[in-house]
Amino acid sequence: MLKQSNQAVIVVIILILAGVIAGGFYAMKPPAETITIVPPELIVDVAIAEKQTLSIAVNSQGNVLPRTQTSLVSEVSGKVVKVAQQFESGGLVEKDALLLAIDDRNYQVDLKRAEANLASAESNLLHEKGLAAAARTDLQKYPRKHASQDALSLALREPQLKEAEAKLQAALADVSFAKNNLSRTEIRAPYRGMIKSRNVDLGQYVTTGSQLGQIFAIDRAEIRLPIPADRLRYLDLPNSSQPNAAPTVSIENDLGQHWQGNIVRTEGVLDERSRVLFAVAEINDPYRLDSEGDILMMGSFVKAEISGKQIDQLIAIPRYILRTGNKVWVLDSEQKLSSRDVKTLRTEGSLVYVYEGLSDGDVICLSTIPNAIAGTKVKINHQSKTSTLIKSPAAHNSIAVLHSERSPL
Repeated sequence: MLKQSNQAVIVVIILILAGVIAGGFYAMKPPAETITIVPPELIVDVAIAEKQTLSIAVNSQGNVLPRTQTSLVSEVSGKVVKVAQQFESGGLVEKDALLLAIDDRNYQVDLKRAEANLASAESNLLHEKGLAAAARTDLQKYPRKHASQDALSLALREPQLKEAEAKLQAALADVSFAKNNLSRTEIRAPYRGMIKSRNVDLGQYVTTGSQLGQIFAIDRAEIRLPIPADRLRYLDLPNSSQPNAAPTVSIENDLGQHWQGNIVRTEGVLDERSRVLFAVAEINDPYRLDSEGDILMMGSFVKAEISGKQIDQLIAIPRYILRTGNKVWVLDSEQKLSSRDVKTLRTEGSLVYVYEGLSDGDVICLSTIPNAIAGTKVKINHQSKTSTLIKSPAAHNSIAVLHSERSPL
């Protein structure tokens, strides 16, 4: 019993010693170091808002078509006896150049026959004039006081004289008709142009109305450009109230080649199905016969950018900084982020044009900040002006559609 009591005492002593030692170690432990975590400072690029007057362009596309295209049709019948070397697809011809000739021997005979009839009619008219003069002299010598007017007219051979004059006019018409038919045996270019197609060949017999080929003018080309009804407000198109309006058009093909032209007219009616108005752009000397540059071939598919009217009080900002709900980050006087609602004219390019929500001098954050919150303090890395964002109006000022129903126009 005593032995168990001693063991209990020893255990208690050991526990007390362990507690004293642990307390000593705890008392000698250095105090915990306090660490203050400072969030990293955001570094951003900014732009100072600057309102501008900008010309907003409208993009469209279409096919290049000739201003004038003509189907060559035979007006006479006969065998083709001559075909010009230039009368081939793609052949360049000058105005009045001979394209092909039809056998004219029958038409030469018709002309000679008409000329012979003309000579006979002229001779007959001279004969009748002589007889009428003689009859007038006889009537003066031997007047017929009681003769009727019809009798006197017959005595003076007036009916025969009128008949001879009528035959002369008919003979002249026959000669003119024969000459016209003879001239129609030669098919000539109606203007300076390019041959699109040829449907006949040497030795082929053609009849009146036969299709011989097609030719188109190369002095000017036209492009029919569809413009949606909601974009017409951005353009000054020619119409009855402003017939001299001629917006410039920048044309580009798939190869990156460029041409300049003007809108010369509109079709004046909105398409019932697509709700677009077709404007016609005109390009001078597309085949560059009288000027230098790239050739714009007929049938090419091109993109067009039509210069628009100027709109005041616009601020250009990069498209990528526009957040959901048309919001952008701006910096306040303490360089803290603040969310701002804006109203924009959306574009097809890399810029967005703000017409409401920003003022001159506002500091706009150009850097993308994921998960940013309002009130976050930032540090400015680079500062510029919004006006410098527009490096090339042709590259950026391409308006597509108004994002909001309320606009400054």
